[in-house]
Amino acid sequence: MWGVTKIAAAALAAVAGLLLADAASAAVVIVDAKANSSGGGVGKVTGVVLAAGQHFTVSVDPNDLWSAGALPRWANANGLVQNLFATGSDESGQAAGVQIGAPFGLWNQGGLSAPYASLVGRIGGSYHLLGAGFDGVAWDVGELSLFFWDENNFDNSQSVTATVAALPGVPEPATWAMMIAGFGLVGMSLRSRRPALA
Repeated sequence: MWGVTKIAAAALAAVAGLLLADAASAAVVIVDAKANSSGGGVGKVTGVVLAAGQHFTVSVDPNDLWSAGALPRWANANGLVQNLFATGSDESGQAAGVQIGAPFGLWNQGGLSAPYASLVGRIGGSYHLLGAGFDGVAWDVGELSLFFWDENNFDNSQSVTATVAALPGVPEPATWAMMIAGFGLVGMSLRSRRPALA
């Protein structure tokens, strides 16, 4: 009887461990245009580990700017995709109305073609464009790293703050099987402990 109880307890502990490992996680990280550039820097490690197909979001304030070099190369995390004009109080330090950003084309690296100065994520060995607002699923398994997308980092400046949130994934079939087995063993254990009817 005690053997069944111990097995049931172990099965439930294993299931609890699997579910906790699959729990939601979040991080707020500062991604630096120079230090975390895809061209000469290293990715900003987020600490968020994702399973392939797991839902997650990345958000950056669209008014948070960084630069790929001399004017007009200021952009938000969406990259150099549109004309951008200084507000007089943004990171560029330029007077209000001065053009600080303009479309600059795409940079191709690691199998991804994305706008210069955009926020890009890497999971495993694969890159994906995130921009200022990503809401989708992980394209590979592993820890998410973030990059300023650029061919070199010598003239990059400033940083953006990214909020990453990963939702718990749906339990795998093996997890469901362990849960069912654990609950079955608990049921058998409780049933065997009932006093016999007179």
